[in-house]
Amino acid sequence: MADAEGIAGLSMRKLGQVLGVDPMSLYNHVRDKDDLLDGMADAIVGEVGPAAEGGPWKADLRATVMTARQTMLRHPWAAAVLESRATPGEATMRYMEGVLGALRRGGFSVSLAHHGLHVLGSRVFGFSQDLFDDKAEPNPDPAAMASLAESWATAFPNIAELALAVRHEGGLGGCDDDVEFEFGLDLILDGMERLQEAATPSDRR
Repeated sequence: MADAEGIAGLSMRKLGQVLGVDPMSLYNHVRDKDDLLDGMADAIVGEVGPAAEGGPWKADLRATVMTARQTMLRHPWAAAVLESRATPGEATMRYMEGVLGALRRGGFSVSLAHHGLHVLGSRVFGFSQDLFDDKAEPNPDPAAMASLAESWATAFPNIAELALAVRHEGGLGGCDDDVEFEFGLDLILDGMERLQEAATPSDRR
């Protein structure tokens, strides 16, 4: 329905009609429309899947990003829905874990992998999504953060590592939209500068 009519055309009433059920029965499966959108967002990321493995980090991430691009082109409504979600679902966590894992295997520090996750998210999904809502919890309980990271350690070890680094005093600091935007911009400009310096005279015409 969202692919055909856009997200504005999706309602619980219309969904019930399409499925041939009483719209109220949908609430046996989802709490409300926000819960439905959470599931839709995670389903989109699930189409992308986790980052490819087995090759060089750059090739693996390039293949993943190109798959993500094709997914987003199939679902033009998805970027706005993904940006509006506050809590990542299981598929989104697996995607982030895969990207971080590829960067860490490539020798990137936790800090650079963190920036890379933002840059690639912006390139793929059209925005730079915060992993952790620092504004909502400026002084988190260290014991609670350690417990959360421990719960992620088996399934999402790279996310757990990043969570502890972000929250650790003197570590990365929280996700900052301005910092991540500037990092991505500098990355683009530095890359353009390197290409310009490597260009032959005929390339510069």
